[in-house]
Amino acid sequence: MKEQELFPRGLAWFSCGAASAMAAWLALAQYGHLLVEVIYCDTFKYEHPDNKRFFEDVEKWLGIKIKVLKSTEYEDVRDVWTKTGWLIGQKGARCTAEMKKAVRRDYERPGDIQVFGFTVEEGDRIKRFHEEQPEINGDFILFRNGVTKADCLKAIKTAGIEIPMMYKMGYRNNNCIGCVKGGAGYWNKIRRDFPESFQYMANLERSLGAIDEDGKRKGVAINKRYEGEERVRVFLDELPPDAGRYEAEPDIECGVLCQAG
Repeated sequence: MKEQELFPRGLAWFSCGAASAMAAWLALAQYGHLLVEVIYCDTFKYEHPDNKRFFEDVEKWLGIKIKVLKSTEYEDVRDVWTKTGWLIGQKGARCTAEMKKAVRRDYERPGDIQVFGFTVEEGDRIKRFHEEQPEINGDFILFRNGVTKADCLKAIKTAGIEIPMMYKMGYRNNNCIGCVKGGAGYWNKIRRDFPESFQYMANLERSLGAIDEDGKRKGVAINKRYEGEERVRVFLDELPPDAGRYEAEPDIECGVLCQAG
């Protein structure tokens, strides 16, 4: 048995967000630099370019090199969508499942203490995690220390680190630009801020799905509306520019605990 396998590792999963950065900092303080690995699952390609700057700043703050893991099956999130034909379903986003959850499963070992950046506002997500993945030794270090999302942003600023550009632009998460978990308000904000990403996804929606009797693709829509009890798909190229209110929509968490897969 290798020497490092005699002791449980602390795996702090970093996602280029303020909360996961704060969770990594607390994990290093509690468990020590010799036992903790800070890990990022590579989705840089379609995140904001400023994320690489934030990544490097957080490395300096933590005093540790962040280990970058990458899917061995898919090149990036768009590769996942085009090869699988699946954007999002009841079990979550396929891109997160393949680029983050599957990567985590390949790397983790029994006994690892896995640190996740869920704050005190996310008790429901933690409860669901324990119900669905009881085999994982998860440490929700922010939650048990009473740390809020606002606390995480404050800590980053206090450390002299400029917050990621997506936060400055009014986004509540620092996911890929054009996240399939977003609602109507989010996508209209993407339409205004990143029109090329919006148009790409609008075209992609129409190019996926089963083929109908006329030989045309039925398409796969991210958004929906209800007419009575009937669920109606809303494609991005049909989304009214004033639909939705991003501020009222739930957070679109993207991390290694995605339900899909």
